[in-house]
Amino acid sequence: MNLRSLRVFVLIMDEGTLSRAADRMNLSHSAASRLIQILEEEFDVVLFLRDKKRLIPTLEAEQFYPEALRILSQVDDIPNVLAQARSGQQPPLRIICHSRIQNSLVLPAMFHMGEAFPNQALKLEIYPRRDLARRIAHLGYDIVISTLPLPLEGLKPETLGSTELAVAVSRHHPLAARASLSIKDLAGYSYVALDETTVIRQIVDRELARADMSINVTHEVSTSAAAYRLVYRGSGFTFADPIALDPELESEIRLIPWRPVARVDFGYFLSPQSRLRETAQDFAALLREEFKKRSEASSI
Repeated sequence: MNLRSLRVFVLIMDEGTLSRAADRMNLSHSAASRLIQILEEEFDVVLFLRDKKRLIPTLEAEQFYPEALRILSQVDDIPNVLAQARSGQQPPLRIICHSRIQNSLVLPAMFHMGEAFPNQALKLEIYPRRDLARRIAHLGYDIVISTLPLPLEGLKPETLGSTELAVAVSRHHPLAARASLSIKDLAGYSYVALDETTVIRQIVDRELARADMSINVTHEVSTSAAAYRLVYRGSGFTFADPIALDPELESEIRLIPWRPVARVDFGYFLSPQSRLRETAQDFAALLREEFKKRSEASSI
């Protein structure tokens, strides 16, 4: 198998165009196109449909993509494996999460991991939740922590637990003294919404659809951290849960139970090919402890 052809294929899937894939590999457009042709001829398959200047992945390409990532990941990891073998060093525990839970859950667990296992190096990568499934396909991880579900077949998550979704407002907001809030209670107030790719937005929109009601979006952001800071500065309300709320803002933001009750699930994935599976399980135990601690400290 031609590895350069495989790399061009993966880059086209990642970047969306042949031109960007060629640029990433410092190839001419024609050279990159020829490498894809070689791959298709080798396996007697059509990977892309040509529509003028666009390449549209076929079903075969979508199914082949995770396997191509796995192959390249293993090839790319060979120098690290050999270097660690020569040095006698333990490889770092590779942790992946999305930004929503990095400060509140993952970083505290990493701190405790460093205390319990001072000789174990840790490597944390943070991606938007919508990109986690693709990163998991790369197999460049030992443990992935995320809200659930993830659109991913073949891997079963281990559950950390679930929490109630709440309305987050600043301590000075007119609604801050309320014991609970309904959809009707939120009418007329500025709503800082997460974008439609986030699990929180999907949960909220589902509950609104069930009630046949709506809330007008005033601002829309792609990360919870941005929403929390807008709320803290008095820009309105957002939806949050006690696990994901940034610890440094806990004293400035109030989480008010939202009715109807909606829950947010959390879990983690262990790599089936991890060389540090036992270490990843040790880290998972610390995650469970941190999750339990934050859940019990919640006022919801």
